Amino acid sequence: MENDTSMIKKNAGSLWNRIGKLKVGRIDRYIMRKFIGTYLFTILLLVVIVAIFHAVENITDFIERNATMRDILLVYYPNFVPFFINQFSGLITFIAVIFFTSKMAYNTEIIAILSGGVSFKRLMWPYFLSAFLIASLSLALNLFILPESNKVRIDFEQKYLKKGLRGNYEELIYRQISPNTFICIKGYNNLTKSAEFMTLETYDGGRIVSSLLARAPRFNVQTKRWTASHYLARENINGVEVLQKKRNLDTMINLSANELGKVNNYIQTLNIVSLRRFIREQERKGSDMVSAFKVDMYNRFAYPVSTFILTLIGVSLSSRKVRGGTGVHIGVGITLCFAYILVMQFANEFAKGGVLPPVVSVWMPNVIFAFIAAYLYKKAPK
Repeated sequence: MENDTSMIKKNAGSLWNRIGKLKVGRIDRYIMRKFIGTYLFTILLLVVIVAIFHAVENITDFIERNATMRDILLVYYPNFVPFFINQFSGLITFIAVIFFTSKMAYNTEIIAILSGGVSFKRLMWPYFLSAFLIASLSLALNLFILPESNKVRIDFEQKYLKKGLRGNYEELIYRQISPNTFICIKGYNNLTKSAEFMTLETYDGGRIVSSLLARAPRFNVQTKRWTASHYLARENINGVEVLQKKRNLDTMINLSANELGKVNNYIQTLNIVSLRRFIREQERKGSDMVSAFKVDMYNRFAYPVSTFILTLIGVSLSSRKVRGGTGVHIGVGITLCFAYILVMQFANEFAKGGVLPPVVSVWMPNVIFAFIAAYLYKKAPK
């Protein structure tokens, strides 16, 4: 019993010693300050450049659509900047790590740290702490902050920019409202809640069993009912198609007002709780767009995780001197980073096309590049 107790104490002491070694020391604070400082400086530089070019590109739209300076500077760009930062956070993190670590290597700071008895594994501690802060910010943006910000950004773009002049509604809206029923709406106007025409089709094994065509239908947002003064109804009765002209259409359709708009814009405004609820609703309807919605949901988690992988690759690549200097490190690093983005885009398209399950396609780039990161880490100077 005493031997067991002494063994437990010994293991506990060993554990606390390991944890103690991971405390944030002077070198850790130095590296974290370099990491976060370079990251913030790179973001600030890119944001200023992108904002200037974006404003110059759209200045005509702002003037023609009578956008006020207050709306541009205090409403639009404060909501555009978080969207931009999150889009390129991984790339910015990668560039920041490569840049300052390569500079440390060429100033022999890395060699001095390793020569002082710090292992390469221990050297990664401040890098991962910094990556954790960045990944946590990215995760919070993805799950809760950006959806609210996107509402303001998308609304402004639809109101003042040419790319948003068509509004939040496509010319031809095609939605699945149940496993075998589809609706097609042309020319929907959100102000009048009316459209040019609407067709409702029900299938059975790839064959249309009934359809409905109504001109100038109107939509009641509260009741989800469509009304029209005249419409055509077609039914297949015992193999014979019967076409009838009817009056006073009044039908309820399993379609919310939000689903009438551009769905990609809509899901950008949903936080993670609302998005999961929306996906469950679409699954009950048998929508063929569920895979695309799940890709968006899983990406909100997978993208922040890539911060750790890209950080490990960046440190492993840039922690030793090579011929060509920092430029070689940055060139190789950016090539790998864009390769990651390319693999991610291909995987997402495979998921949307039904080739791969969404969860597999979204996490596949992280898994692939995690192996690459592990290999580079193993080959890095110890």
